[in-house]
Amino acid sequence: AVRAHPRRHRHRGRDPHPAVTPSPLSGALLVAGTTSDAGKSVLVAGLCRLLARRGVRVAPFKAQNMSNNSVVTLDGGEIGRAQALQARACGLEPSVRFNPVLLKPGGDRTSQLVVRGRATGSVGARDYMAHREALRAVVAEDLASLRADFDVVICEGAGSPAEINLRATDLANLGLARAADLPVLVVGDIDRGGVLAHFFGTLAILDPADQALIAGFVVNKFRGDPALLQPGLDTLRDRTGRRTYGVVPFDDALWLDAEDSLGTTADAPVGRPGRPVGTQWLRVAAVRLPRVSNSTDVEALACEPGVSVQWATDPSRLADADLVVLPGSKATVHDLEWLRRTGIADEITRRVERGGPVLGICGGYQMLGRRILDDVESGSGAVAGLGVLDLDIEFGPDKVLRRVQSPTGLRGYEIHHGRVVRSADPAWFDGADGAGEGSVRGAVWGTHWHGLLENDGFRRDWLTEVAVRADRRGFVSAPDTDVDAERTAQVDLLADLVENSLDVEAVTTLLAEGVPAGLPVLTVR
Repeated sequence: AVRAHPRRHRHRGRDPHPAVTPSPLSGALLVAGTTSDAGKSVLVAGLCRLLARRGVRVAPFKAQNMSNNSVVTLDGGEIGRAQALQARACGLEPSVRFNPVLLKPGGDRTSQLVVRGRATGSVGARDYMAHREALRAVVAEDLASLRADFDVVICEGAGSPAEINLRATDLANLGLARAADLPVLVVGDIDRGGVLAHFFGTLAILDPADQALIAGFVVNKFRGDPALLQPGLDTLRDRTGRRTYGVVPFDDALWLDAEDSLGTTADAPVGRPGRPVGTQWLRVAAVRLPRVSNSTDVEALACEPGVSVQWATDPSRLADADLVVLPGSKATVHDLEWLRRTGIADEITRRVERGGPVLGICGGYQMLGRRILDDVESGSGAVAGLGVLDLDIEFGPDKVLRRVQSPTGLRGYEIHHGRVVRSADPAWFDGADGAGEGSVRGAVWGTHWHGLLENDGFRRDWLTEVAVRADRRGFVSAPDTDVDAERTAQVDLLADLVENSLDVEAVTTLLAEGVPAGLPVLTVR
């Protein structure tokens, strides 16, 4: 069995591009998955980091992503958070080229369409058909430009390639692989069970031309002795003619940057909290909104020793929390209605009345105000907010999309349609250009800045104040928690897992030579 790695600050300061002779390796491949959250993103990040550490100029690529967790790039666009982590693994800044098409769900049937980092409107499943050819051209152009600029491009699929009902409009799975002649590795999560059937079924349901690009499989999140799995892998190879390139072990140290909605499970803990430095824990309830966006904001809190963060969908989960966090939302008004319907809104109001700490971020900040005028996102017009902050919000048609930095060095980014048009509360801190940012009233704080809590000194000072207001005076902020170093440690751990569990030389052969010839076609009737 593979030994679990210690979580904190591994590989701190390791150079992703060490001084070695550059590799002559070149090529591209696609990592597809049997399901959402099968491990595509982490495998791509691990491969990217591994190759970068070997001196290969490597870039990530996800043609089309569906996620409300996004980041702002240097060129002023937005891409999925997983591609930002993969860029970090490569030693690169995020770029809109790494994720040219992003769908941000605002309801069960509609999503905001973001092309090359810019929102172009909302689309439904049927409307999307009309965009496919234009988007296909965008995807092809950006992938070609990356292949021209880098030695290797590691592409990530979306959902599952076995969703044959969507094959005609597919931009990210076999549609991309066919267009660019990419070999495909299919990764499956064995922790959910049935992974061998998933592999076989995924291959068998594809048409022959798509099957021809499936080179083999990767098992993810395996626990125990790999020898016990080997007979199943041998049978899979006998029946499909395809090998398994590796068995990646489960490691509970991997938890940062959970982009997929499955990573924000209702009422589940966030991360693996370290023991408190002082004598008391600080308990945080993060409200799991139906359309939560940038849920990774709370991960900076979960990096702190002695801070226990849990997603909450029920008012009872908020009752004994020391801090309640309302995160961002892609559907602010609709999620505000959900707060009222579930009773969470009443619990927040009672909490504020007794002086309990509350933090609102972006959409959550907007909900804490007195009035929201939204003719853009929901079309609801004027809606009453929770009224615990004295501010009014008005939605504009153009999205605010920018990286920000305060005069004191605080960094963050903004992604929102709603703007503060009136505020009678003091600003929380000096924002970009010295203008006041956010609001504070008693033990209630709010800001439009995502990533604010990743500023280590700011977070520590603020948590100290939260602990005092929550009467948790035995809580002490750790002096050395470094969220950026934690994130770097994650990608190095991913690279270590890939290096120790995959046949890396076989993978590099795939990159250089493509899919092995003569792979059989499965026919199931």
